[in-house]
Amino acid sequence: MTLPPKETGITLTTDISQQMAQAIRPAQPRACGAVALSVKQTKRGTALQGLRQSGSFRCLFPRSKSPRLEAVLVNTAGGITGGDDMRVSAEVHAKAALTLTTQAAERAYRAQPGEMGQLQTRLTVAAKGHVNWLPQETILFQGCALSRQLQVDLAEDASALLVEPLVFGRQAMGEEVTQGQFIDRVLLRRSGQELYRDSLRFDGNMQAQLDRPHVAAGARALATLIYVAPDASGQLPRLRSMLPLRAGASLIGADLLVLRLLAADGHELRCSLVPILNHLTQDTLPRCWMI
Repeated sequence: MTLPPKETGITLTTDISQQMAQAIRPAQPRACGAVALSVKQTKRGTALQGLRQSGSFRCLFPRSKSPRLEAVLVNTAGGITGGDDMRVSAEVHAKAALTLTTQAAERAYRAQPGEMGQLQTRLTVAAKGHVNWLPQETILFQGCALSRQLQVDLAEDASALLVEPLVFGRQAMGEEVTQGQFIDRVLLRRSGQELYRDSLRFDGNMQAQLDRPHVAAGARALATLIYVAPDASGQLPRLRSMLPLRAGASLIGADLLVLRLLAADGHELRCSLVPILNHLTQDTLPRCWMI
């Protein structure tokens, strides 16, 4: 009987040791948070009806001169990395109006291999209600892994203004994103029927993908804006006059307007986006956008 060579036994022992070490390695701490709120219309305007918050997600309600209720989301974890799970849901009842924004830019940090951070937002708007979804920029850092989803369900005569700004590294800090993963999905429905669907995916060297002429031609920041309201067609000429060269706006439905912006960096993106948002919100853009 021939015994196996010593090397085989040593290799097997090493493999088993590595597997055992991996199995008992402590899991990295992960952040989870959720905010669920509902608003209703009263004689004095829109008021908070219900609020539930947990984990590292919080919601603040600053005083505002606007008849809409303003809610500011705060991620106390300071950002999102692989394995984090953040969820937002808001329900706007009949004739109520809500503006949702974030205290600061969201940050997607480096993730461990095989782990993906989650950020899910669901908005429901009843008859003659209105919602402004106006988060500040999401900044993607080197090695990030983030899956983001926005779902909006509108009643037949509800309206909405939605924006999603995105920055690929901070150019002023010399940051590059040559490795990372980002998945973004937007679904808009009216009375249960699909009205708008969009999907964006970057995987690997994001800068190389952005440099392609038919992707972003070297831009490092972008934004998508969706406006659903009866006056959407009337807003189109004014918005087009406010756009920079690397931007476009189209009416893709009787009351559905979609606008896209490309910019060299986050600062340039804001310079173009803030006047547009001020116009569409009738100069009631949340104060945290101005800081």
